[in-house]
Amino acid sequence: MVRSGAWQRDASPLPAEGREQEDLWWGFTVPDFLQLTGRRVLVFGVANRKSVAFHTGRVLAEAGADVVYVVRSPERKASVGKLVGDAPLYVCDVEHQDQIDALARQLAADFPEGFHGLVHSIAFAAYDERGMIPFHETSREQLLRTFDVSCFSLIAICNALKDQLARDASVVTISISTTRMASENYGFMAPVKAALDSSLAFLAKSFSQFSEVRFNAVAPGLLKTSASAGIPGYVDSYLFAERATLRGRAVATEEVANAVAFLVSPRSSGINAQRLMIDAGMEVNYFDPRLVKPVVDALGRE
Repeated sequence: MVRSGAWQRDASPLPAEGREQEDLWWGFTVPDFLQLTGRRVLVFGVANRKSVAFHTGRVLAEAGADVVYVVRSPERKASVGKLVGDAPLYVCDVEHQDQIDALARQLAADFPEGFHGLVHSIAFAAYDERGMIPFHETSREQLLRTFDVSCFSLIAICNALKDQLARDASVVTISISTTRMASENYGFMAPVKAALDSSLAFLAKSFSQFSEVRFNAVAPGLLKTSASAGIPGYVDSYLFAERATLRGRAVATEEVANAVAFLVSPRSSGINAQRLMIDAGMEVNYFDPRLVKPVVDALGRE
């Protein structure tokens, strides 16, 4: 029997289960590989169309998920609303516990069935008005505020929504590819991201006492986002990172969103308390001749 490009099914009788299996094999139906159809996912942190959270929401929606968005302010709600259309959209400034609690109450009323996934794509660095300063001059206020927004918010949100998360829900946060590359222009954000990574194990452990909720992180290399563009010297670092990847092409935000969707989906059910690095091989490629030769040549000219 020859299958044409139109993927027409033949007329031979098959039992129902046989037809279903054949359909999946030959592409007569489109299989829901990620098994996200009808699953409701809460996405925090859309700022604009370049945001990881925006791309993630779009990928999830394309996979059949019902996406609910949460943004920081009424002003942000107005702008993001133009991007997400009719999707439910809420406001919550995670620096304020009363807003987190109010959000939890509102979501419980609006979605009594709860949520199968939660995406935490929130980061904020309270950089000094003087610009980049040596790490040892970081103030207590700077570090604690950055930790509060970028790390503790995950803990606070999950605690407030613990009764609304399905027993097998998946929580995914956005980290960075390495917290041990001491880039001065990234300042104190890397130690805060390290704390975020560590918190996954403890959240996974504590939630395991009453559920099977999973906690993981997607850890991308340098991305071209609006938030990153505000980091002093970021463009130079981005261009270097692009050259350092094995493929010579930077990580795309869409690639990060695809990884988040996988971790949110039931297809990743065995993954818990882990970091999934998305860096196009940059970590293994620092001694590539393309990177080494220009430095050697420059030293030879000195």
